Formats: sequence, C-alpha cells, structure tokens
Amino acid sequence: QVQLVESGGGLVQPGGSLRLSCAASGSIFKIYAMGWYRQAPGKQRELVAAITSSGYTNYTDSVKGRFTISRDNAKNTVYLQMNSLKPEDTAVYYCNLVYYSGSTRWGQGTQVTVSS
Repeated sequence: QVQLVESGGGLVQPGGSLRLSCAASGSIFKIYAMGWYRQAPGKQRELVAAITSSGYTNYTDSVKGRFTISRDNAKNTVYLQMNSLKPEDTAVYYCNLVYYSGSTRWGQGTQVTVSS
C-alpha cells in the first residue's frame, strides 16, 4: 500500500510563493502520474497540475505561468512550486498518484491560504 506524505502548505501574502512536496512510499512501482488537486470551500476538487512518469506536464489554465510541477523519481517525490499566489489559490491541496492500472491514491491534504 502506498503512502503519500504532503508538506509545504501554509499562509502567504498575495504575490508570495510556496513549494508543496509529496513523497510516496510503499507500493511505488508502476506509477503513471502524480499530481496536485485542490478544493476550495464550497467548490469541487479540481486538477491543478500533473506530471507523468515520462515528464509530460499538464496545468489548469488559472495557474499556467505561475505554478511549476516537477518530479524527482529517485526520491519518489513530486513538487509544486507556486509563485505569484492569489487569494483565489486558497484551498486544500491534495497530492494524487495514478497507477498504470488506473487506480489512484490520495494524500491527506495540506492547507494553502493566500491572504494579506
């Protein structure tokens, strides 16, 4: 069974930066992609960014040019560098892992709050 441990959330002022990390341990073979979702109060969970094992990346339009997803395969860790943060980026951010089989796993979530 895989475990996803997230870190890096917190409170930041508008225009600031944060870096989220998600380390996978356990059943880490045959991972197709890892990524980040977020869920704001009263809204549905949405994909923020994802990266496949081959390095292909995908971003939701609202974060393009501000967020960067990267992956350290040796450490089984995925990162989300978030720059130029806006209040509307406030949400709980969840790490997500997808196996080639199609099954998925979720982290416990980390709160990101952008406020002055």
